[in-house]
Amino acid sequence: MDLKTATALRRLRLVSAPEAISFLLLLICSVLKRTTEFNAVPVMGMVHGVLFILYVIFWADAWNRAKWPVKTAALYFVLSVLPTGGFFADRKLRREAEDAVIASRARQEGAVKA
Repeated sequence: MDLKTATALRRLRLVSAPEAISFLLLLICSVLKRTTEFNAVPVMGMVHGVLFILYVIFWADAWNRAKWPVKTAALYFVLSVLPTGGFFADRKLRREAEDAVIASRARQEGAVKA
């Protein structure tokens, strides 16, 4: 994995958890708006919207650079629209990055011919 691909995956990973948190907070604010006088939906909607747009931009960049199959790219996109999906995306992306580092070190040491 080259540096630009690793950077794209890292950016996607870094925005996935905050996007998931903002989604959950937006859902809580929506419930509070209906049940109390508290209305933070406009603010949380804006925050979540910005984070979601960043996620989609970083997702497209990562898909382009990592050359994911359509199934993998679709999985990461579906995880972005589920309330807790960003946490699962973060975990999968962390594992993918760790596996790439291990494979890169093995190739450098000459243990693997790839």
